[in-house]
Amino acid sequence: MEFESLKAGLYVCRSEAHSFGTDAFLLTAFSRYHAGDCVCDLGTGCGIIPLLMQRTHPPRMIYAVDIQQNAIDQLHAALGKCDGAPAIEPICADLCELWEGAPRGMLDLVTCNPPYKASNAGILSADAGKQIARHEIACDISDICEAASKLLKYHGRFCLCCRPERLADVMTSMRQHRIEPKRLRFVSKTPDSEPWLFLLEGMKDAKPFLRVEPTLFIRSGAGMTSEAAAICHFGENYT
Repeated sequence: MEFESLKAGLYVCRSEAHSFGTDAFLLTAFSRYHAGDCVCDLGTGCGIIPLLMQRTHPPRMIYAVDIQQNAIDQLHAALGKCDGAPAIEPICADLCELWEGAPRGMLDLVTCNPPYKASNAGILSADAGKQIARHEIACDISDICEAASKLLKYHGRFCLCCRPERLADVMTSMRQHRIEPKRLRFVSKTPDSEPWLFLLEGMKDAKPFLRVEPTLFIRSGAGMTSEAAAICHFGENYT
C-alpha cells in the first residue's frame, strides 16, 4: 500500500487491489455535492470519492460503504494519516442488505462508481477483489439502484458513472426503483473519439425530464483540456 496526497493534509491509500482512476474525479465533480449534504458512497473501494469531497466544501457526513474489509481497512489507514477528522464513516457491509442503522430515506446524495462489466462479460481477473470491482459479481446495477433508492430522501440525488454500452441498463434500473434520470453527460478522451464513459444523475420520485450536457473531453493535443485539469486539480487549478 502507498499513500497519495490529494491536497495538504489529505491522503488516499491505494493498493493493487483497491486503487482509482480519472473516473472517480469526474464523478465527484459531476455529483455537485454541497456542504450541508448527507452522502453515501456505495462500493467505495479505497474511499477516493469521499476523500475527494474533502478538498472543497466537504459534506457534513459521508457513509463510505464496501463489502470488502480490506478496502475499508485502506480507508481507515488514509483517515488516520489525514489532518483533522474528516466526517467519513467507513462501513463494511453488503449494499444488497444495507447495514444496521442505515439512514434509510434520509440522504441527500448517493454516489457509486459501479462494476462496469456484467457478470458474464469479459475476462475475469484471478484476483477476487478485482473481480468484484470490475464485474457484477457481488451486486448488479439493479441492486445498486435499489440500495440508492432506499437511502435517498424525496428528491434526493443518485450519481454514478459507467460505460456507454450499459446506459440502457442503468436508466431502466433507475426507473424500476423510483429514480428518474435527470442529467446525462458523456466523456470522450479526445474530440474525435467516441465516448468511453457516461455520468448520470437521477432524482428520487421526480418527474421525467432528461438534460444532456455537452460532452466532456479529457485531452486536447498533448495535454489535458482545461476543464479536465480543473476537475482533477492539476496545473494552475491545483490547491
